Amino acid sequence: MPSTAPSPALTVAVSAPLEPGENALATLDVDLDARDRFGTGQLLLTERRLLARAPGGADWNAWALDGPLTLQHTDHGGVGQLSLHDAGARLAVWRYTLGADPAALKLLSAFERQRRRLLHGPGEDDELPEAEEADFAAESPTPPSTWVLLRLSRFAGPYRWQLLLGFVLTLAATAASLVPPYLTIPLMDEVLIPFQNGKQIDTKVVWLLLSGLLGAALVAWALGWWRTWLLAIVSERIGADLRTATFDHLLRLSLDYFGSKRTGDLMSRIGSESDRICVFLSLHALDFATDVLMIGMTAAILFSINPSLALVTLLPLPFIAWMIHLVRDRLRTGFEKIDRVWGEVTSVLADTIPGIRVVKAFAQEQREAERFRRANRHNLEVNDRLNKTWSLFSPTVSLLTEIGLLVVWAFGIWLVSRNQITVGVLTAFIAYIGRFYGRLDSMSRIVSVTQKAAAGAKRIFDILDHVSNVPEPAQPVKLERLEGALSLQGVGFRYGSRAVIRGLDLDIQPGEMIGLVGHSGSGKSTLVNLICRFYDVTDGAIKVDGVDLRRFGVADFRRHIGLVLQEPFLFYGTVAENIAYGKPDATRAEIVAAARAAHAHEFILRLPHGYDSMVGERGQGLSGGERQRISIARALLIDPRILILDEATSSVDTETEKEIQNALDNLVQGRTTIAIAHRLSTLRRADRLVVMDRGRVVEVGTHDELLARQGAYWRLYEAQARQVDEGDDEREARVAPPAAPAAHPAGVA
Repeated sequence: MPSTAPSPALTVAVSAPLEPGENALATLDVDLDARDRFGTGQLLLTERRLLARAPGGADWNAWALDGPLTLQHTDHGGVGQLSLHDAGARLAVWRYTLGADPAALKLLSAFERQRRRLLHGPGEDDELPEAEEADFAAESPTPPSTWVLLRLSRFAGPYRWQLLLGFVLTLAATAASLVPPYLTIPLMDEVLIPFQNGKQIDTKVVWLLLSGLLGAALVAWALGWWRTWLLAIVSERIGADLRTATFDHLLRLSLDYFGSKRTGDLMSRIGSESDRICVFLSLHALDFATDVLMIGMTAAILFSINPSLALVTLLPLPFIAWMIHLVRDRLRTGFEKIDRVWGEVTSVLADTIPGIRVVKAFAQEQREAERFRRANRHNLEVNDRLNKTWSLFSPTVSLLTEIGLLVVWAFGIWLVSRNQITVGVLTAFIAYIGRFYGRLDSMSRIVSVTQKAAAGAKRIFDILDHVSNVPEPAQPVKLERLEGALSLQGVGFRYGSRAVIRGLDLDIQPGEMIGLVGHSGSGKSTLVNLICRFYDVTDGAIKVDGVDLRRFGVADFRRHIGLVLQEPFLFYGTVAENIAYGKPDATRAEIVAAARAAHAHEFILRLPHGYDSMVGERGQGLSGGERQRISIARALLIDPRILILDEATSSVDTETEKEIQNALDNLVQGRTTIAIAHRLSTLRRADRLVVMDRGRVVEVGTHDELLARQGAYWRLYEAQARQVDEGDDEREARVAPPAAPAAHPAGVA
């Protein structure tokens, strides 16, 4: 079965005729041709053109975006369609399976936005199309289809021979389990009934039949054990591969995806949902296959024994099938809602446990407990509503099977009374009927499990189908060494429909230190995120050493960037492991050298186990200044050419700030450095200061030059100076001795 999922990242076919300097903005893998047959084609959008290669074709067609073009999107019957039109005719049509629809909507949105820019220029407050806004929201609420489980076949491919062997074992075990009822016919007609009529029992026949019964039971047991063990092993591996693939893809997604998701929900998807699918594959899918084989083979045996009695046996089957169809959709949507609500429960845990220090500091334990109770109560209500449907469905199926068994008894007795069948045949029929209806009841019960697995699979494939907004180039530029020259040319960026950076131009020389200053919300951190390529620009370009940033491999480029954040994040592990996080193969000597340069060596040696001391969850065993110096050592160890300092000293005391500043002096030497700081005094060593306001650069110069202009920087500096003076006055007032009481005039008490 061909995969219908879009590519995990934006990729461009090697044969695409891109012009020099032309970059891909969006792409769509087209998997259906004009006759809806599967094939492989591609639709590619650049800054200037729309290019397309039909499924099965080798030639590329191109249309300039500055012409009178419109791109229209429709979907029907599981097939999506994009059609390109000019002023008078339809130029081309591309069809694809709906698994690629998210990528198609993304391409449509990028097409409309780029056309608007080419024709009208970049607007500051243009509203984005709905499809673009969807990138910042949750996945589409389309109900999960049971067919989504077939997409798991891509993970089952490496184990196809084991699965084939499991199917053969299932077939053999089912056949062996059907032998005992058939042996009851001669046991009843040739042994027991003749004995009641006065005939002597033939012990050889009895032992032969009993041996057959025992042998069939042992063979069915052995084959069933082998089958269950084999498929359980395979399903565990499929589940592990599914978890790994989902987590790997999650790591490749851009930061905007995580901004619209809750940690607990993502943990629930990768953990409990993949575990549910694993249980479904190892137990319930196996049971379902066994049930189908058992029903089919039992029906064949029943018809071979007596067709009329077999027809009566199958009477309840249409009613049960109708009930399954009636209940299935309710169960499917209900289980997906249960999954979402359970994600809310785990999200409360994921919020509260890491933030337990804040919870206790503000005495909000009762509030968080009540928040968990509400989420848990909501989960209980959703489950109760679904259980009302399920509790009625399962007993009804059981009732129908019991009625069917009663009908078979009545019709069978009537046939025996007319000498049309023997008592042995009726006994065998009843034995087979018990197995038949038992499997039918089991199949009805598996409906809920299947819908749970389908809902879980949809939530996982929602992650796997999401296309990163920071794509990998198909032919990345080799990056041996960076000089560190940065050129920002007409850079613009939006969060959803809100423009954050507008028309920004800035050139930074290799080895230069730039200080970014401005009010909160002026776009400083966003600009740093764009340089790190956590997001891609929506207008203009960022060039590194003269090459567009988007032409480098993402990971290859980020290896040359050192990042020191305001709130350093340390992983659970040792001090040495955290310092060597960016360079896991670093020697102990390299780790110690980085720690010395970061002024961290002395306090590390005072820890109980030195560099092998555990730092605790998120580094809670260390002070803020100690965590910051470890993060500086981590950045030093990878020897980056571009260094980003984002408020690296804002959350520490003055003494610790001096230690960190000394460490930063070692860190910035010989590197292109971009530093963000609210304390303007910490940026005096910068070669230039860049003042930002509302996403634009309003001033550039040295500290003294900008003060002399008495512009935006001067106003920021004066405001901070007044705050410092007021703070000093308050401190002096608090520590000054109380004034001596005035002397009373004589005679006054």
